[in-house]
Amino acid sequence: MDDAHGSPFNAAWQQSLRDAVSSPAELLSLLELDPGLPVLDFERLKDFPLRVPRGFVARMRKRDPRDPLFLQVWPAAAEAEETPGYRLDAVGDLTSLRGGGVIHKYRGRALLIATGACAVHCRYCFRRHFPYTEALAARHHWREALDQLAADPSIHEVILSGGDPLSLSDDKLAAFASQLAGLPQIRRLRLHSRQPVVLPERVDAALLRWLDALPIQKLMVLHINHPAEIDDGVRAAIARLRAAGLTVLNQSVLLRGINDDPDTLAELSEKLFDGGVLPYYLHVLDQTLGTAHFDVDAMTAQTLLRCLNQRLPGFLVPRLVREVAGAPGKVPVAW
Repeated sequence: MDDAHGSPFNAAWQQSLRDAVSSPAELLSLLELDPGLPVLDFERLKDFPLRVPRGFVARMRKRDPRDPLFLQVWPAAAEAEETPGYRLDAVGDLTSLRGGGVIHKYRGRALLIATGACAVHCRYCFRRHFPYTEALAARHHWREALDQLAADPSIHEVILSGGDPLSLSDDKLAAFASQLAGLPQIRRLRLHSRQPVVLPERVDAALLRWLDALPIQKLMVLHINHPAEIDDGVRAAIARLRAAGLTVLNQSVLLRGINDDPDTLAELSEKLFDGGVLPYYLHVLDQTLGTAHFDVDAMTAQTLLRCLNQRLPGFLVPRLVREVAGAPGKVPVAW
């Protein structure tokens, strides 16, 4: 059987992707939760279905509907609520979208929508409504995206995002990376991925081979919101990435009922650094339609950061930011 990108299922991570939990009823059964737990109606769920690898499910606490990992993936009925100010394109991606799946918002760097596929569907995702079928950088062997980059000498850093770029086969990623490294103005490749966290077997020999050989600077920005996400498998995956020469950073989203307390955030920073990851950003929630139940107000966020600053060394305190459509960079939230 082939995946959506034409690559045979020939690796453990691809098999894990195929076996991901996609039924709300099955997820509740695996976690021994009430089968009557309110869930998003079927018609709305079709637009952004449940998807979570079984290895990530195994880190969730059974019989606990407030488990912080479960809450990140459960399609709650609250997603159907309409909240003023919440919209389809919360961060202005579409107004900055060029041909070839290139988003050019910030000076010196461009983001490529590599794919729309993810190993996990996080319910607070700010691109849950993005028109992926119309804007994918990997289409046609990356040709249009690479042409866009080559034509703009001001771009020095390329960010592979999505979806999750590690959903693509290593052959496809390696082909892009080799061509990217041939552009003289490109200094860095940055990959934004949740797969080393929810699917640590993705960091295998084939991935590390092309990353290790890449002659430009490379970074991996992980997305970890809660310390319970980090287990031995995740730590081992991070160690493999660092051994291949990657700088590993983390960005989190501040989420109500999941990580909006100083003890959790402090433990997360400590656990990240113990594993070789530097806390980078803590994002205020992007106001994307269907996500308002995760929101933490700015005053609470500022209080949390003050608490972290009082108990952690500065390098373990992530920058509290929000993304504002049209701004020249991430906007710091003063605390």
